[in-house]
Amino acid sequence: MAKGSKQDEMNVVIINKKVIKKGGGHHGGAWKVAYADFVTAMMAFFLLLWLLNVSTDEALQVISSYFDPSHPRIADSRSGSGGVMGGLTMTKEGTMAETMTKPVPPETSGYKRGEQATGEGKISNLKQLEEQLREQENKRFEEAKQEIEKALQGNEELRELAKHVKIDVTPEGLRIQIIDQEGRPMFASGSANMLPYMQKLMSTVATAIQTMPNDVSVRGHTDSYKYAPGATYTNWELSADRANSARRVLLDDGIAVDRLNDVMGKADREHLITENPLDPRNRRISVILLRESVKQAFERGAFGELPDDVEQEIEDSSEWDLPAISDEPDGSFQKTPGSVYFP
Repeated sequence: MAKGSKQDEMNVVIINKKVIKKGGGHHGGAWKVAYADFVTAMMAFFLLLWLLNVSTDEALQVISSYFDPSHPRIADSRSGSGGVMGGLTMTKEGTMAETMTKPVPPETSGYKRGEQATGEGKISNLKQLEEQLREQENKRFEEAKQEIEKALQGNEELRELAKHVKIDVTPEGLRIQIIDQEGRPMFASGSANMLPYMQKLMSTVATAIQTMPNDVSVRGHTDSYKYAPGATYTNWELSADRANSARRVLLDDGIAVDRLNDVMGKADREHLITENPLDPRNRRISVILLRESVKQAFERGAFGELPDDVEQEIEDSSEWDLPAISDEPDGSFQKTPGSVYFP
């Protein structure tokens, strides 16, 4: 019995199983075809965008008319079927527009939309109204500048103060600046108390601009000298108070209150002498005659009688509510945050 067991042990067969891992089966290349189609479509799309960007309006119009068989330049001369992308038609002439009848334009009242009649039989659209308004404004600005300069030179006392006045034209309008000079300020130091000769200058400015239709903006500016740390009264309050003092003088000298557009305190954010923030000439009062919009000029009757459709378009069009002002700074003119406004 033991001998049989020994024999059985010698006859045992040992089997070793090896597991061979193989990769997944082949899934095909359909995704490559789809991806190639997508890339091709995107390339064609961006090529189309590029062509639209570089093509002129005239070229786009010609291309558009090629696919329009009723377009006179195509249909009156030859058939669209004979072109590069032409097809078959019932007749050899192809699809052609009727040459015997011409489209009749609708009757009008004699004015195109956005145009006006002038005494010389010419027409003016809104753009021309804008140009006409700017021309009138520039003429008024130049006359006001000459009147102020003449008034300063014609008075012996004011002649010495002429160097305190700087007049120029900015995108906003005519800017009249009354500037401090070394040793001769316009206000008492650190306060909004206007000195007598400053009041005379302001009165001269008010007289020159009194009859002009433009709204008025009054702005105060300071240098960069700071108040003591922790002070509750700063250059912001000082510049606003000085601008408000100038406003009161303008009103006392005949400027209508409804012409005041705003009164601002700009502190030391818009220096006249940018390379030296402490220069006394940075302390100044700016009186700006703001440019009118077409709508404002129309409401005061600047253009005379206009066709009804033009008047309605001016009333409805919001783009003419404000004059175009460039964002680029002109001299010391630039938009700054933190202005203090007085109604």
